[in-house]
Amino acid sequence: MNLNLEVRDERLNTIFEPGAELEIVATGLEFTEGPIWHPQQKHLMFSDIQGNTIYRWSAANGLTKYRVNSHMANGNTYDRQGRLLTCEHASSCVSRTILDDESTYEVLASLYDGKQLNSPNDIVVKSDGMIYFTDPTSGREPMVGIPREPELPFAGVYRLDPATRDLTLLVDDFAKPNGLCFSLDEQQLYVNDTKRQHIRVFDVSADGTVTGGDVFADLTGDYPGVADGMKFDTSGMLYSCGPGGVHVITPEGNVTGILLMPEHTTNFCWGDADLKTLYITASTSVYSVRMTQPGIALF
Repeated sequence: MNLNLEVRDERLNTIFEPGAELEIVATGLEFTEGPIWHPQQKHLMFSDIQGNTIYRWSAANGLTKYRVNSHMANGNTYDRQGRLLTCEHASSCVSRTILDDESTYEVLASLYDGKQLNSPNDIVVKSDGMIYFTDPTSGREPMVGIPREPELPFAGVYRLDPATRDLTLLVDDFAKPNGLCFSLDEQQLYVNDTKRQHIRVFDVSADGTVTGGDVFADLTGDYPGVADGMKFDTSGMLYSCGPGGVHVITPEGNVTGILLMPEHTTNFCWGDADLKTLYITASTSVYSVRMTQPGIALF
């Protein structure tokens, strides 16, 4: 299908491959999220939260189920060794698994200060192997979780040391933290807020903690949708799900416009051999579109 763009700055038009179209990769699902591309095995993994399943897709093999009873998995990533890290709504934990060996499944984080985490949502790994994740209450709400009262009085952003399992609370003043990503040089951490519909930026200290937290960009538009998955391409443009679809933002915080999507958009990643295909999870479907700028391999 033809691209539907809301152009606020002509730079938006330069990021799509000439003649690019929005294509359906998979459909008939319930609530897709957490897409990640495996740079060696050349496949896409993503969650279906309401379907309680993690799927794998490749051009060669199509769509298959990787993990059923995924504990209503949401965000996924790979660590520097290529192990699968998953945020689980139903269990309120972060898990790790050696790909294709379910016997290695283990919980890395489930408690903070003796209380159960809310529901880990999105997750990234810094080049030093440290894990950062957001923990809103979404997985304790209907539709995408199991309704239950939170044990913690805040929705935090955390740093997790996978070797010691030490969990450090970095920020606790978000309404509903969601997508997060590092700048290309890892000197800044960007985190968006679903309820406040904006992106904040923090300076990353040598010890992995963060300071600052000013608003970097507002995600506006008279469309359904909220601040959600967020990542940089290799040129330094920041992409974030928001009202209407995928918002594309300059390094200065100016929103160049929106790739308007036919369904509520949740997350995305870059894939294929050249990392120039943007795979987008959106409600019942997964879409793809070819880009001029590649994304960043996860490991």
